[in-house]
Amino acid sequence: MVRELFITASDGQAMPDKAIPVWALKRESLESWKREQAGSAARWAEIQRFEAEAGRVLLLPGDGGSIDGALLGLGDGTDAFSFGALPAALPPGDYRLCALDGMSAPLAALGFALGAYQFTRYSGKKKEFPRLVLPEGVSLDEVEREARAVYLVRDLVNTPACDMGPADLEAAARAVADAYGATFTVITGDALLDENYPMVHAVGRAAGEGAEPRLIDFSWGRADAPKVTLVGKGVCFDTGGLNLKPGNSMGLMKKDMGGAAHVLALAQMIMARELDVRLRVMVPAVENAVAGNAFRPGDVLPSRKGLSVEIGNTDAEGRLVLADALAEADGEEPDLLIDMATLTGAARVALGPDLPPFYTDDDGFADALAAEAVAAADPSWRMPFWGPYEGWLDSKIADVSHISDGAFAGSMTAALFLRRFVEKAGTYVHFDIYAWNPSAKPGRPQGAAAQCIRALDRLIAKRYG
Repeated sequence: MVRELFITASDGQAMPDKAIPVWALKRESLESWKREQAGSAARWAEIQRFEAEAGRVLLLPGDGGSIDGALLGLGDGTDAFSFGALPAALPPGDYRLCALDGMSAPLAALGFALGAYQFTRYSGKKKEFPRLVLPEGVSLDEVEREARAVYLVRDLVNTPACDMGPADLEAAARAVADAYGATFTVITGDALLDENYPMVHAVGRAAGEGAEPRLIDFSWGRADAPKVTLVGKGVCFDTGGLNLKPGNSMGLMKKDMGGAAHVLALAQMIMARELDVRLRVMVPAVENAVAGNAFRPGDVLPSRKGLSVEIGNTDAEGRLVLADALAEADGEEPDLLIDMATLTGAARVALGPDLPPFYTDDDGFADALAAEAVAAADPSWRMPFWGPYEGWLDSKIADVSHISDGAFAGSMTAALFLRRFVEKAGTYVHFDIYAWNPSAKPGRPQGAAAQCIRALDRLIAKRYG
């Protein structure tokens, strides 16, 4: 089902000259706007003590209860998604942005669309939002492409595990693949052992019938095009396994498949662009459950790469399923190999929920991503593969331990563990994302959050466009 984004091109049904005007203003521009208006609108802003606070919307009354326009506060202009406050604050109708105060018109339109997102699967309560007539020069197709990718992430991550188990995640991935004619395969249950994905099987085997572990795999594009491979962590619910999480840590674990949601959305963006790449997407989909056959602390697991892995804590399961998928992906020697995962609390302690860390040895890629992150208002922060910490993963009985025995640098040691399974890829990048907004902000409702995919989409398009 195609959902309404509440945006329309200026040459569509809405007439720009009849749409209600919206002035977006930074604090520094407010006084000059008042001088230009020099009438009832300026006086109304004074009476309402409107100070152009970021995300604040003030309706400007007209005759007979009508609306003559609206003001949107941009604060200091650092939040490109302040425009996301408009859908919830404006009455139904058509609106146009007649002043952007230096802000990006495409990001303003995207922010509006993201502010109109609703997750109504269970409540059924749908709100009719106002509609934005796109500013001149803004591509409706581009705004829709990015907005629908973000909506996909939000829908998948917001859905609880009762309706987003491994089989449901497989169905969601198949829908994305089928929409673009990709070749889709899946390996399920004990067949994972036959096909040599032992760590995917070990992590997911306790979930039982109906939630069997699986490796989702689809490919798109001509076979001899540059290879771009995306791997997403698909832990549909994480109890912590036998190292059981406390209740207050388990409440958000429906989002532990956020990495899978992100790579599916990024793949959708790439395929919609029709880039000349050979795209491969791999999602190890499991539920880390508790049962008599659950893997244990102290176990030593074989891996697809041939390394034996000592288990220090069953609540660090995501890196195990990723490792098997990365080993397979690396064997094809892709030009670009990206994994995305809601992997460590340590990343959130270091950088908070809004700034995901990423790891790569490719300086050129990191610099280019930093530039695209600024342009797309889609932030991330490079962290190092810090070699001196490699020894923290030493095991006395196996080739490698999957966690260190200390509390330091948890995100780094997880990244170092994953890098052990990648040798042949031209560029390897690991993202440790959060995929969640703890509190609502304009254009970003509380709940599932899409991170880094818009910046990655732009970078991949420039590399392979």
